[in-house]
Amino acid sequence: MSELAIQTIGFVGVAFFIASYQIKSNRALFACQLTGCVIFCIQFFILGAYTGALSLMINILRNLLLFKVNDWKWVKSKVTLSVIIILLATVTIYTWVGWFSLLPFVSVTVTSIGYWTNNAQKIRLSQFIGAPCTLVYDILIRSWGGVLTESITLMSIIVSVIRFGWKEMGEKDSGFQE
Repeated sequence: MSELAIQTIGFVGVAFFIASYQIKSNRALFACQLTGCVIFCIQFFILGAYTGALSLMINILRNLLLFKVNDWKWVKSKVTLSVIIILLATVTIYTWVGWFSLLPFVSVTVTSIGYWTNNAQKIRLSQFIGAPCTLVYDILIRSWGGVLTESITLMSIIVSVIRFGWKEMGEKDSGFQE
């Protein structure tokens, strides 16, 4: 497959992420972002970035589970979080090709821990740690669409902190908590 075709796949993924923020329905937003993740997963497999591709599949599973958190109470348990982290560790060991295999592991592990807190401040902090790991990984595997997506993510996190205030995100009655 040509380099142009491989990079085009990534930019199609970017388009789904950008489009997701223009959609009013949460379900449609989620579906759009899920599609973007699947597209990046395909690109990572084509690029031979198996740690990233399989970590992204676990990330997709995690997001699907979190989508059902109100219906399936077991999803929010520490056991479920532990299983996700064990799966990530197994994937990382199985696909190990060097130190940069740790980047997807750290990104998905840290953001998963943040999401399990249900605290806007801790979620933003976890994303602010995870996104640079993914950004560096994207640079190393040459996923330019991934680089663009993570750059947008980092800028969005910074804007949300400036817009809403760091301290306010951590307060219980801030409107950020469920």
